[in-house]
Amino acid sequence: MTGSTPGQVVRIGNASGFYGDRPAAFRELLEAGDVDIVTGDYLAELTMLILARDKARDPSLGYARTFAAQFEDCVGLAAQRGVRLVVNAGGLNPGGLAGRLRELSERLGLPVRVAHVEGDDLTSRAGELGLGEPLAANAYLGAFGIAECLRAGADVVVTGRVTDASLVVGSAAAWFGWSYGDLDAIAGAMAAGHVIECGTQATGGNYAFFTTIADLRHPGFPVAEVSADGSSVITKPAGTGGAVTVGTVTAQLLYEVGGARYAGPDAVLRLDSVRLTQDGADRVRISGVRGEPPPDTLKVGIAALGGYRNEVTFVLTGLDIEAKAELVRQQLSAAVPDGTTWTLARTDHPDAETTETASALLHCVARGKDAGAVGRRFSDSAVHLALGSYPGFHLTAPPGAASPYGVFRSAPVPAYLVPHVAVLPDGSRIEVSHSPLAVPAARALASVPEPQFPDSERARGDSRRVPLGRVAGARSGDKGGDANLGVWVEDDRAWPWLAHFLTVERVRALLPETAGLDLERHVLPNLRAVNVLVRGLLGEGVAYNARFDPQAKALGEQLRSRFADIPESLL
Repeated sequence: MTGSTPGQVVRIGNASGFYGDRPAAFRELLEAGDVDIVTGDYLAELTMLILARDKARDPSLGYARTFAAQFEDCVGLAAQRGVRLVVNAGGLNPGGLAGRLRELSERLGLPVRVAHVEGDDLTSRAGELGLGEPLAANAYLGAFGIAECLRAGADVVVTGRVTDASLVVGSAAAWFGWSYGDLDAIAGAMAAGHVIECGTQATGGNYAFFTTIADLRHPGFPVAEVSADGSSVITKPAGTGGAVTVGTVTAQLLYEVGGARYAGPDAVLRLDSVRLTQDGADRVRISGVRGEPPPDTLKVGIAALGGYRNEVTFVLTGLDIEAKAELVRQQLSAAVPDGTTWTLARTDHPDAETTETASALLHCVARGKDAGAVGRRFSDSAVHLALGSYPGFHLTAPPGAASPYGVFRSAPVPAYLVPHVAVLPDGSRIEVSHSPLAVPAARALASVPEPQFPDSERARGDSRRVPLGRVAGARSGDKGGDANLGVWVEDDRAWPWLAHFLTVERVRALLPETAGLDLERHVLPNLRAVNVLVRGLLGEGVAYNARFDPQAKALGEQLRSRFADIPESLL
């Protein structure tokens, strides 16, 4: 690839938002998307644990095997149309997946040039880097290894752990000839990459105001039309379901972010600079994006074995639900380890006409280092209560054996300690430098002070007590053991009210389970949004299963369902 003249765009579609996404998406984008490059994102935090266990059983694995089947299905069409594929499906073994793709292309009789990016895997060096003894430790690499592969003529680029946005940034950097100094352009592509990385979440999937979308039965996958200056238009193939609106793009921009400075290995994206405008049907323009120098450290995702877990759910029916739950807790107190959590879900209704609607659920999750204590000893103790506990005793299912669970955390490592290698189609290796513009992490990640907000005259009138979601949207997700909660309004009139209303104290009041946790509030006026980080809500990550909603995906919808005093004028 070579640079292009101003005004040209590169059309980048994303066909996978997670390991297990719609398998036909690659073909759908190739057939209908009029795209230059198709990306695929597979590597959620939980996925790294899954791949680590795969590789432990078989060292030749450790990659997203579903992509090999997708490649076999659509590589001929991609070659015919001159579309390049860029995926992080390599996981913990990008070289292994690249070799598998070469075998498939040879068998199909297609001269496909496959390259890969490596260097992110720090597992063997975890001890010397102070990362403990994990199952996997992988640095989040940047975009320029991908760019090197594409510039060398690769038709397919496979990576391991790179930042999700790097798939788009690397593709655009190769197309336009960007270098590390093009901070605004890189940051603009980061914004586009962040929007499309989760696939159909950008086209109406998981959207707070989903009832406003005419057809959400089969939403299309998103396409980013990236320009030479890094600005972009988010769209989708014509005739596909879903919608691309300022609202759907706002929701995805708020997903799994922190403050106004969103850091990557190649630039810091100033989220507070992003401007969104509707640019036609199913077209949203992202402009005004500013970039800053990246930190001199890289984030390392660390997946480790946390211990063993087991669970059982007791069904409590009819009267005296609280007393029945307390009896079970007392009866099992001697049999459960210290890491046990109890959750009583009051799904019961008074004067119910069916047993199911008259019942509540008491969940017991046991965790510990001793597989025996969490396994058969715990299971037997729960079953032994069957004839000597509360009236109506039964379980949703018999408890089984203990299973290992993983925990996820992250840590910074100096970038100069992490290799970044592009392995080109001819097998030659290029050492990719890290950004020479990097600054100390404390400076790159410094918090942005909150602006002052004028009082809203409209907020002083009559109010009505209704669910917050009648005026506000939300999107939430997981960041290791923390959760993020992005809340926005679509009406300029409501923004001053939301900025004053949704304080840390208010979040604690509306979501009592956050009361004892550290909360951080960040405001993004251009997006009319408040983002709240809830530290420690998810324990040690998604696999730890600390709560009913272990990835906090529904936390935003829970907040929207809570009643608040909303000004009548905003309703």
